[in-house]
Amino acid sequence: MEAVRRRVHHAVFPESPSRRVYGEEAPAAGQRAFEGRLGRPFELDQPTTGGRVGAEESPWGPELAITYPEPELDAMIAAAARALPAWRDAGPEARAGVCMEILARLNARSFEMAHAVMHTTGQGFAMAFQAGGPHAQDRGVEAVAYALDLQRRVPRRAVWSRATGRDRIETFEKEYVIVPHGLGLVVGCSTFPTWNGYPSLFADLATGNPVLVKPHPRVILPLAITVQVAREVLREAGFDPALVQLVVDTPERPLAKVLAVRPEIRLIDFTGSTAFGDWLERNAPQARVFTEKAGVNCVILHSTDDYRGMLANLAFSLSLYSGQMCTTPQNVFVPAGGIDTDRGRKGFEEVAADLVAAIDRLLADPARAGEILGCIQNPATLERIARVEEAAGADVLRPSTPLEHPKFPRARIRTPLVVRARSGEMDRYGEELFGPISFVVEADDVDDAIARVDHLLATRGALTLLAHATDAAVMARIEAMALARGVALSENLTGGVYVNQSAAFSDYHATGVNPAANATLVDEDFVASRYHIVQRRRPCREGGGGGS
Repeated sequence: MEAVRRRVHHAVFPESPSRRVYGEEAPAAGQRAFEGRLGRPFELDQPTTGGRVGAEESPWGPELAITYPEPELDAMIAAAARALPAWRDAGPEARAGVCMEILARLNARSFEMAHAVMHTTGQGFAMAFQAGGPHAQDRGVEAVAYALDLQRRVPRRAVWSRATGRDRIETFEKEYVIVPHGLGLVVGCSTFPTWNGYPSLFADLATGNPVLVKPHPRVILPLAITVQVAREVLREAGFDPALVQLVVDTPERPLAKVLAVRPEIRLIDFTGSTAFGDWLERNAPQARVFTEKAGVNCVILHSTDDYRGMLANLAFSLSLYSGQMCTTPQNVFVPAGGIDTDRGRKGFEEVAADLVAAIDRLLADPARAGEILGCIQNPATLERIARVEEAAGADVLRPSTPLEHPKFPRARIRTPLVVRARSGEMDRYGEELFGPISFVVEADDVDDAIARVDHLLATRGALTLLAHATDAAVMARIEAMALARGVALSENLTGGVYVNQSAAFSDYHATGVNPAANATLVDEDFVASRYHIVQRRRPCREGGGGGS
């Protein structure tokens, strides 16, 4: 709670996949646990039709063939309703304790989770361990910390007195009860199922709400393991495991829309496409809806005092996980007249060529490149890359090419596509093109670049903005624009911190100001909107009195 208040660096769970940290046997045990799930039914003792469903495939190539219980929605919703009162009455402290135990047990299984995340999302192992394990778990802790802090501000009892006449004092005992908003629905995404899902899941639980967890049909296993662990802890703590249930669907028979409009669903959390996020906001009026949608993240280059550092940092940001991060930059705006650097004036053509060269250097070693790039999660992204590259024609600065991984010959790996565009060609770069696709956009000057980015922020939204400028006046203008449009701004990054990264306990992920999201992970509104306060009051009898 102190870290959340002060926004300082803090980590509950170690991010290094080290034997010294997690134990000598942890890596092998995690791999065995993951492999033991392949080709087998995933068992959960929750309401089911008796059928089995599952549509996951590993972008790295290995067969998964895991099936999950087909959900029986009416029975699941009824079970959640029965479980709510005892969880509500347990109080904030008990709920926080159970949530922390769930997170601690998930942390102990971080190597198993890493393999599950890697082989469903396509992330490289190191990223899958960190983002899917400790970093996601820290985001869960962050939500619990907010929930406990906020709920502790509400006194359980108070004695209230006031004079109502010359010789009369009215004294009342008042009680205040935290009442959860109702059944939550967490709709998982295909790229960061735990990192994006844990703030919602644990904010719901810590404030007293039961949760239905509906993973993306191509990325089920990480959230299935999460639900399994949560149910185990809840049962051991004396609570109904129906407080957390897994809803698995298929691409052919999706259930998110079916569930979202049911009157019992009172909270909805979604990360994914703008189209479906907008649909939820329009069509689920009975629920408090939290959405993180698509945006067009941009970079403005004006000047730098570390040209090589700027290029290396930007090359890594464009390459990491093949651009399949909601924070990855897509459009790099460079003035036609070039930029001032510590290595002299660099024209537009030189900047574009040097950026491509920096990407080539970063990915020169195939094994290292595979870890950085990861795999393409959805085959539809491959089609998008091909379509954009074909349409770009002679404007392709760097073609996207397959890369063979020495350990995974069937892996769907593609290097970044870099395309040249002119600032007036907003029809080419003016929407999110998910995947390893980026544009080096030739602006008339920095004024034109700022104006184009401002328009994109207003109409499309963004989660991140990166700017390089040594001129304080120019940076001040960019800062003012970013503030007005509600986008997180990173300035002059040349080292080992990247615009893609968002740190638990310190960084606010999304703002709710521009069209890319209607909420922030994590702030007070994100948590406090999930519960209400109901009071009781009664006159104190003579000589009596309530607690304080």
